Amino acid sequence: MTNKKRYDLPIPFGWFAVALSGDLQVGDVKPLEYFGRDLVLFRTESGEAKVLDAICPHLGAHLGHGGSVQGESIACPFHGWQFNGDGFCTSVPYAEKMPPKVVDKQCIRHYATKEDNGAIWCWYHPDDDAPHWELDHVPEMNDDGYWCNQETREWIIDCHIQDTNENAVDKAHFAYVHTSENVPEGEVEIDGHRRVTELASRTQAFDDYGNMLEGEYTDTSFTSKSFGPGFTWQHFRGVTNSIMMGTITPLNEEKVHLRFVFRYPELTTDIAKLFNQGYIDEVCRQVEQDMEIWNRKFYQPNPILCDGDGPINQYRKWFSQFYAEEVYQQEAS
Repeated sequence: MTNKKRYDLPIPFGWFAVALSGDLQVGDVKPLEYFGRDLVLFRTESGEAKVLDAICPHLGAHLGHGGSVQGESIACPFHGWQFNGDGFCTSVPYAEKMPPKVVDKQCIRHYATKEDNGAIWCWYHPDDDAPHWELDHVPEMNDDGYWCNQETREWIIDCHIQDTNENAVDKAHFAYVHTSENVPEGEVEIDGHRRVTELASRTQAFDDYGNMLEGEYTDTSFTSKSFGPGFTWQHFRGVTNSIMMGTITPLNEEKVHLRFVFRYPELTTDIAKLFNQGYIDEVCRQVEQDMEIWNRKFYQPNPILCDGDGPINQYRKWFSQFYAEEVYQQEAS
């Protein structure tokens, strides 16, 4: 048994999903634990989602346990002090004068918050820098007309966030973990915080009753996009038509909350429903296979690689831009 840390990596900065939009109604208050911090998420009476550090600066109560929404602020359950979404104290109900330490001063750390793509996102940076880029908008995730069905799966995984996406470029593991016979080659385009992969392949064709058509194949394509470290989006076209948003949010340096939100159009035949559900189940099955490795592996900062491993170093170099620590950026370059 070893006491060695499994990962010597910091939490990266970026936009991270802290909840799905439908899980937070007006007036709701929820305690969160992300980024190694205690947070509180609440929706104001005007409908805005806000995220603050959870500990009241007065006498230390946790705003997420018993706190209540009062207009555009959250009220502490201990003494009723109120704080708006920017972390300013807006009311001390029993005080004749506001304490000088809170007048026109931010007294709780707040997090830039955006609501889009069916989720609530907050910006995390270890030095509290303002957002380095705008949250990416995915039209398909906001189209409730065509993409009218939704299914969500989620997991807590004992690994660093960098590992969850590294698997996509680790070609050799598909054969040994997922027993895949081949992995299609894809074109990768990198543009700042965005990383886009386009794949095209062919798969076995079936008739409308699920019977294999001997010697016939269906063209398939797969688009995968990463928007910073915590947001992925994929579109699969072929035997089924499905999109999937992946949100990866660090709880701390060695634990993440992974969500997959699948969306797909109205399915009119039993075989279409079967293929679609089979695709979703297979994606989740493969992630759970990966979890068996992720939950126990130790990060190798300078791995011994061979020519069949895939562009792992290229991926790590792209990911290193999301670390505030300069030492790691130099090591990964």
